[in-house]
Amino acid sequence: MIVGMNHFTVTAEDERQTLDFYTGLLGLRVGHRPDLGFPGAWLYGSGPQAVLHLYFGRPVPAQRTGVIDHMAFTAQDLRAVKARFDAAGVKYELRQQAGAGTWQLFCHDPNGAKVELDFDPAEMP
Repeated sequence: MIVGMNHFTVTAEDERQTLDFYTGLLGLRVGHRPDLGFPGAWLYGSGPQAVLHLYFGRPVPAQRTGVIDHMAFTAQDLRAVKARFDAAGVKYELRQQAGAGTWQLFCHDPNGAKVELDFDPAEMP
């Protein structure tokens, strides 16, 4: 029945900080979004489908993440990503998965959502 993941949605407390994080730091791009009758943005990676939807102008829930622990993205160029995080002063945790060797970079977006970036084991930090 399910053929893949479609997107995540984040309620953004601060539109500019949230867009800066996801576009400037993570490299997603703002793309086409139909007029849904409320403010927001759809963010795209290298593919044709939006992977992250943002809501603007809505109250942020008291329990920021609810039952969802985190969202994960497949990423490339670990050194460049780390350099951007370091230059921006954004805290993160980098670890290598036992067995598979995948590099995992964990951080939080400006709204408190936990984000995981997964890099190929061959990349060197």
